[in-house]
Amino acid sequence: MSHSDTSTTERISDAEYAVMEALWERAPLSAADVCKAVGGSRDWSLATVKTLLSRLVSKQAVATQPDGRRFLYTPQIARNDYVGTESRRLVDRLFGGRAATLVAHLAEAEALSDDDIDEMERLLKELRK
Repeated sequence: MSHSDTSTTERISDAEYAVMEALWERAPLSAADVCKAVGGSRDWSLATVKTLLSRLVSKQAVATQPDGRRFLYTPQIARNDYVGTESRRLVDRLFGGRAATLVAHLAEAEALSDDDIDEMERLLKELRK
């Protein structure tokens, strides 16, 4: 899998992201395999999944390879790279580029559990080493 720079990739919609999740979980997959993986919870037809895959191919987020009479799809961007880029965009757009402001907002909204706070403390300790 290529770990290409996701900043050059067009934005991925929520629907396309569901398809990417299936591919990140177990690629390569056929369109029918992707449909089985995401279609049940979303009630998507095979035609819908094929449209989403086609968009992802045009955005260079997914590559295709022929496999007999069907195509197999493989992600071209790593999940961690994509999540990191989107996280940075969110913090930049909504919180002026300051992650601390995001955490303060979550704390004020009581959206952080004790487990979340413990995990953040552990991560911060690791970062300071």
